[in-house]
Amino acid sequence: MKKLIIAYFVLNIFSGFAQESTQLNTQLKKSIEELKDFVSIPNDALNENDILQNITWLTAKFKARGFNTKVLSTEGLPLFFASLPIQENKPTILFYMHFDGQSIDASKWEQKSPYKIVLKEQRKTGWEELNWSELNKTINYNWRLFGRSTSDDKGPIVMLLNAIDLLKKNNKEIPFNVKVILDSEEEKSSKPLPKAVAENRALLNADFLIINDGPVHPSKKPTLVFGCRGITTLTLTTYGPITPQHSGHYGNYAPNPIFRMAHLLSSMKDKNGKVIIKGYYDGIAIDNATEKILKSVPDDIVSLHNTLAIKSPETVGRFYQESLQYPSLNVRGISSGWVGEKSRTIVPDRATAEIDIRLVPETDGNTLKKLIKKHIENQGYYITSKEPTLEERKNYANIITITEGSVTKPFRTDLNNPYGIWISNILNSTFNKDVVKIRIMGGTVPISPFINELKIPAFIVPLVNPDNNQHSPNENLEIGQIAYGIQTFYTILSTPIN
Repeated sequence: MKKLIIAYFVLNIFSGFAQESTQLNTQLKKSIEELKDFVSIPNDALNENDILQNITWLTAKFKARGFNTKVLSTEGLPLFFASLPIQENKPTILFYMHFDGQSIDASKWEQKSPYKIVLKEQRKTGWEELNWSELNKTINYNWRLFGRSTSDDKGPIVMLLNAIDLLKKNNKEIPFNVKVILDSEEEKSSKPLPKAVAENRALLNADFLIINDGPVHPSKKPTLVFGCRGITTLTLTTYGPITPQHSGHYGNYAPNPIFRMAHLLSSMKDKNGKVIIKGYYDGIAIDNATEKILKSVPDDIVSLHNTLAIKSPETVGRFYQESLQYPSLNVRGISSGWVGEKSRTIVPDRATAEIDIRLVPETDGNTLKKLIKKHIENQGYYITSKEPTLEERKNYANIITITEGSVTKPFRTDLNNPYGIWISNILNSTFNKDVVKIRIMGGTVPISPFINELKIPAFIVPLVNPDNNQHSPNENLEIGQIAYGIQTFYTILSTPIN
């Protein structure tokens, strides 16, 4: 790769509106109205009709900004692609975001509809709803917009569109070819994505990829992330009697599947949370240079522990950032029998545990699953991939059903990559703050197909507030983060790489 010379005139480029609050506030109001409209279209990733309606909206909005658009068919739901007219002499940026959202339980939201944005202000009594007319008087950057996908991930899409508006309004030339790919199944692991990227390789070809998903660091400083963990899953089911049995008659005799599951799961980790399955952490080494990078992240551990309401953490790593450099083994749910008012005096027939495994570049998801299955075999279990037959029940004392989920691979770009240095300098100059550089974040964004297929470096530039409640009731977006996102897109798209 050619050595890139960074252009250090970001502030001059940006001064067209960054220091003119009237222009920015006017665009903010337009952004909020556009986001209200966008969020009003339900976007449950499990509902095809939702996705198609969102694509119709996106097509109109991107075309209005001069983009050429295309709907890309996949083995699942379609992707949305947009690009400004291509000029051969310009480098190309590919932006990735997603417009699908997780399913909702409306009863858990503190508003009538999660798809109808509510404006709120934090007061001593909590978050209180404001009338939309308040925006005509002033714009308080601490106010928030509550609604599904305001932050994850419709908000950043609207920020990009409105940054394009401002660039045109200020007659700024964009020194790049701009391509945008919007995912419709990110919230259900984007299974069709690898094949779709391979089939559209020429269309998606770019010099580098910027992902706009996830929150900025809790310090709220400009944040640049160089990687994200991958993910895979396992479902484990242990068995007792073929049907639930009276605990008085058969307790102490019929094997209890919950205890079997408890013993099995506890055999996988020590009391400090470290996985003790042989080979699980193979290939991972934290040298002095890496440790220095990890420790440069300004994590507030006291605040983190207060948020989690814990006295002490697990010790897979010596500190928070180091813990993210290792693959995880998380029991995300367990089910058996009945609890609460529905509890019954029975020996359950089965117990099911759901496991997710976060992956790092040094570890392969399928390899880790094999290690776990081998460990379970060594605990004396007969493994099947489906409901055991009567014959199997009679022949094996310990039976477990294991089903595997797909693998979303991790990625990590070198922190010295010249495109990363360019983005970091832009963020630093625009906001006059030190940039938080994160080697790899804990969550998963399914973009490894772009890196593996297109052979390009990738960077995550998160834009939304860290306490946005993504995936949860009362998801929200801070208005100040909309301004931050517009400024970020504006400077990136108006700062040339020479």
